[in-house]
Amino acid sequence: VQLQASGGGLVQAGGSLRLSCAASERTFNTYNMGWFRQAPGKEREFVARINWSSRITDYADSVKGRFTISRDNAKNTMYLQMNSLRPEDAAVYHCAAARRSWSTRDADYDYWGQGTLVTVSS
Repeated sequence: VQLQASGGGLVQAGGSLRLSCAASERTFNTYNMGWFRQAPGKEREFVARINWSSRITDYADSVKGRFTISRDNAKNTMYLQMNSLRPEDAAVYHCAAARRSWSTRDADYDYWGQGTLVTVSS
């Protein structure tokens, strides 16, 4: 499956952005999905994940209460609503799909999107 992330941009601290991740195949409906981010000079880190049915979500402590992950299986699309953005949220955000794993480790994901850049000005 191919994943296309979009929605990044420049926003002021305290602002909001909504990222989207569009999948090319209906098999998206069976995959657990995740968002990861990588800031310059840092390792890629887990942000949020959602299971195939949307019943289970999980967040990194750093984004809990500010970010919301969701998906629309009818549209083969996952979202990340990001509110109260901080300068430390600035990074390239990647979406990823896991055929079987339910994990916060990037190595456990099978498919990756190309990333979308989020810049937060202070």
